[in-house]
Amino acid sequence: MKKQIFTFLIVLALLFTAACTISTENSPISSTAASSGNMTATEITSSSTQSSSGSSASTSTAVEVTTMPIETHEAEGDYTWNASDEIAIKLEGDKITATSSGVIINGSIATIVSSGTYRLNGTLNDGQIVVNSDVEEPIRLILEAVTISNSTGAAINVEQAADKVVIILAEGSQNTLSDASNYVYPSSNVDEPNAALFSNDDLTIYGSGQLTVNGNYNDAVASKDGLVIRDANLIVNAADDGIRGKDYLVILNSTINITSGGDGMKSDNDDPEALGTIQITQSTVNISAEGDGISAKGQVEINSGTFNITTGGGSSVAISDDSSVKGIKSSGSLLINGGTFALNTADDSLHSNGSIIINGGTLTLASGDDGVHADVALEINADSIDITTCYEGLESNLITINGAEIHIKASDDGINGSNGSGKTQGGTQFGNVPGAGQGRTFPDFGSSGTQSTPDASQFGNIPGGNQNGTMPGFPGNSGQAISMDSSSQFAMNGGYVYVNAEGDGVDVNGTGIMTGGTLLVDGPTNSGNSALDFNSYTVTGGLLVAAGSAGMAMAPSTDSSQPSLFVALDNAASAGTLFSLQDETGNVVVAYTPAKPYQTLVVSSPELKLNAAYTVLTGGSSSGTEKDGLYSGGNVSNAQTVSTVTLAATVNTVGNAGGFQMPGGGQRR
Repeated sequence: MKKQIFTFLIVLALLFTAACTISTENSPISSTAASSGNMTATEITSSSTQSSSGSSASTSTAVEVTTMPIETHEAEGDYTWNASDEIAIKLEGDKITATSSGVIINGSIATIVSSGTYRLNGTLNDGQIVVNSDVEEPIRLILEAVTISNSTGAAINVEQAADKVVIILAEGSQNTLSDASNYVYPSSNVDEPNAALFSNDDLTIYGSGQLTVNGNYNDAVASKDGLVIRDANLIVNAADDGIRGKDYLVILNSTINITSGGDGMKSDNDDPEALGTIQITQSTVNISAEGDGISAKGQVEINSGTFNITTGGGSSVAISDDSSVKGIKSSGSLLINGGTFALNTADDSLHSNGSIIINGGTLTLASGDDGVHADVALEINADSIDITTCYEGLESNLITINGAEIHIKASDDGINGSNGSGKTQGGTQFGNVPGAGQGRTFPDFGSSGTQSTPDASQFGNIPGGNQNGTMPGFPGNSGQAISMDSSSQFAMNGGYVYVNAEGDGVDVNGTGIMTGGTLLVDGPTNSGNSALDFNSYTVTGGLLVAAGSAGMAMAPSTDSSQPSLFVALDNAASAGTLFSLQDETGNVVVAYTPAKPYQTLVVSSPELKLNAAYTVLTGGSSSGTEKDGLYSGGNVSNAQTVSTVTLAATVNTVGNAGGFQMPGGGQRR
């Protein structure tokens, strides 16, 4: 998103408090979300309340979300039966034999018309198993070393099952289903079945055997109602979508490998009263998809497991059209309670049109766009997120970090408080601004190439620029003013965040508060961006260290209760140059080595005290333990003194920040 150049001192503290629960009734599958996870997008209410964070001027917005329960078709009796009641179906190349009148055989097509338990074994070279029953009892199909191919349609077609169909993979068995690459339908207005394993009604896949499904025409596995996969091992290859449960897709304790030309897994019921939902627990999921990896119209909930997902060829592949190639996507809400994730995606790795809660898990994300994007709200409570490459790291209108260790390496903004509607990867929004390039960087202002920022009068013929230092609207190529949305909010209440960004380190079109945790920012080296960019940023606790360029640099707001120091160097320091701050006794308050050249650095720490004197130093080395450039413990040696400053206010400055008038103003000596 483009830089908002002038900030507005609006103090807003965030507090997300809500509880979310998902349960499956009439089913042995159930889960309860951790109580610390608070928001999804199913139902949102907000209210303004007084904050107790220490800043009496602050307000907070409470976001409460109620999630939709998943009521599956699964029942305890689905997996128990009497072996003596089994009905044998033999597949013998080009013919089928059965021992019951409940099976109607027509050449190489067997139609099951009665409820019961059917044990299939053998090979069917070109045929089909059809289920068409109006009896309100389960139909079980036990696959025991079964191979079925069809040259004109689906391998298994559940036309009708008044109750449900349960496919059981016999222990130790290897089973394969393959459909035609082109289907032959009875008329032009018929387009189903369209998957190798297709069901018009509820479907369950269960058992310790292995099932390979080759969807050569369209989807591999598809249910037009609900789909439950439990204790199963599936290998899925699909021309389009791998596994589809229209109403819901529930996966428990299974291993699933998917290669698909469309989405890997999806639940796409778009009925507002019953949006398609995905829930995955204790499973291993490997997906290589040309579309989205996991996608639902409603909520996606992941409780535990291992997930390796690649979409669109990975993060290094440019998207050539409007195709969606996200890793895990929800049009409603996304809830992650745990698991190990390795996502390499051409588009967003995690995406929600509503809200995202991350209550736990180890996530490694490589994205061609956003690492994590939520239109409404993003809350992170635990455990670790490593975004190794992305355009923007975390993006949402409301962002709350309560815990977790987070690393972000971004080619643009590291953390972006925005609804994403104004994001552009070109410089055309600044097309009529003199000196504006076509990239994402804003031009340097001032003479002789120095990094300085003028008031609006220096913009001359820019419409909207005036003499009082305000700029109501930049015109774009269309002549329309850019909307400056100040509704975005950011709160950091705990955790550890390291940001390495080429654009703004933390950019919020609105307000922010930091009450705890550690926030480290290696910000931009160009003067059109800054390490921090807020309308206002109130610091009441935690450790903040943000390094970057000088042109757009900013400090925390003056109503912060925890002191901060803004340092502007006369000349940029090279990458790897140690910055340190020491108190009057020589104790090291902060020692930090930015990974890139820097000219400004902001420090706020609980160790800083009002009316105390501190020494600012650069260079030298630290004997402490280093992590992400920050040293803990140890001493600093061979450093050069830049200045000493007495903290006379909560926001204090050393040096001249490229023409910016920074709030505060400590006594420099």
